[in-house]
Amino acid sequence: MKKTNVPAATIIRLSVYQRYLKRLLAGGVKVVSSQDLASQANVNPAQLRKDLSYFGRFGVRGVGYCVSTLLQKISAILGVIEQRNVILVGAGPITQALLRHPGFPQQGYHFEAVLDVDEKNIGKTLENGMVVQPMDSLKEIVEERNVELAVIAVPLEQSQKIGDMLVEAGIKGILSFSPNRIKVPLNVSIQYIDFTILLDSLTYNISRGRKKKTTEVLEKKAQKLKWGSEHSWPVVQSNSKGYNAGLST
Repeated sequence: MKKTNVPAATIIRLSVYQRYLKRLLAGGVKVVSSQDLASQANVNPAQLRKDLSYFGRFGVRGVGYCVSTLLQKISAILGVIEQRNVILVGAGPITQALLRHPGFPQQGYHFEAVLDVDEKNIGKTLENGMVVQPMDSLKEIVEERNVELAVIAVPLEQSQKIGDMLVEAGIKGILSFSPNRIKVPLNVSIQYIDFTILLDSLTYNISRGRKKKTTEVLEKKAQKLKWGSEHSWPVVQSNSKGYNAGLST
């Protein structure tokens, strides 16, 4: 593997490539072209080749990629060849949804335990049969079950405290659903899932797209401007039913 900084977006795309390769392998496909593989991640072949180039040379020009070999290589890069044990902190709706999702075991992630600081949740049996355990059991579970990853789904005011406890117990990677940015040592990796930020991003893209579309419509229909009988400025005549470009009032 080349010693270079790999963009976070590349790692995400590697995961997408890996999932598609798994489906191809299950379907008996032995060779896949860069065009086909790239299309599954909504990138062009050049981007695919660039993503893979961070880690070496893959495939044969004019032939494509051996599905089983590339799958094995990408899985090794992502570190998901072996089963990864995970603990969940917080026994609320997010945790319940994660436990029901079939994608985690399929990808090699095994939920070992659910813990909580809320006394009302401790001892509760969840849908999958797991019993919520107290945070006092954290270090023992991490050590005995070889757990490196943890998911935090707790209220904002508890997230830093929980993060500190996880780090002290030996957790090396944290996925947090809390909007609060947790301070962790440099040797601990952390990722955040904040739905409001994701929705903000979608809203921004939608707003930009709407403004761009409106501008394009105005430019295309500029030749159709004519003076309205009730206004002293041009009115855009629209061919779209129920749509008004907004120059008239």
